[in-house]
Amino acid sequence: MTDTASLDIRFTQFLLESEALKFGEFTLKSGRKSPYFINAGAFNDGRKIATLGAFYAEKTVSEIEAGNLPKDIDTVFGPAYKGIPLGVSTAIALTSAHGMEVGYTFDRKEKKDHGDGGMMVGTQLTDGMKVLLVDDVMTAGTAVREVIPKLKAEANVEVVGLVLSVDRMEKTKDSDLSAVKAVEQEFGFPVFAIANVREIFEAGRRINTADGTPYVTDEIKVAADAYLERYGA
Repeated sequence: MTDTASLDIRFTQFLLESEALKFGEFTLKSGRKSPYFINAGAFNDGRKIATLGAFYAEKTVSEIEAGNLPKDIDTVFGPAYKGIPLGVSTAIALTSAHGMEVGYTFDRKEKKDHGDGGMMVGTQLTDGMKVLLVDDVMTAGTAVREVIPKLKAEANVEVVGLVLSVDRMEKTKDSDLSAVKAVEQEFGFPVFAIANVREIFEAGRRINTADGTPYVTDEIKVAADAYLERYGA
């Protein structure tokens, strides 16, 4: 896949090569039978996490250029624990590849009462800071709802947006809104995904396995359409 391919196709290719994305039939924690599965634990070495951070940075910069995010982001915040490598690798990529001076911050699960102390590690939060959140795949928005009060307890920061790897585009349990739309409505900041699930299925039709067949076969496409028809927001 060349660098001229669209972001969603390149990202899907990377997910497949990293074995972070699989197509088939999977029973999720919610009990839903899904035609795809994303395993964030597959980003388990330096090359993969650096590449993932580069994708997050590319998406961030494209939204800055589109006027949807401010240019002067102060720090990238990744919620513990899964968000920590995302925040660090995104900040590195924004600095090294895009010339942005930006910090990284993450929270401790428990407040430290010795040494440097406090709840936050990395760039410390102060009033008026512009904070960009990063997370992997949002299912219900629980992590965001837990982390916003922590941020506000530290300082009067401005959360300017949230960048995810994949938007599942599924209804939440208690509404017809997707988790992404529900969070946007509740907190008033935009949520962006490097790719959404429809784009990933479409890309999977165009990317072939080693034996020359598409990752998303006709059978998987039928299952995907049925799944999104039933659960899609």
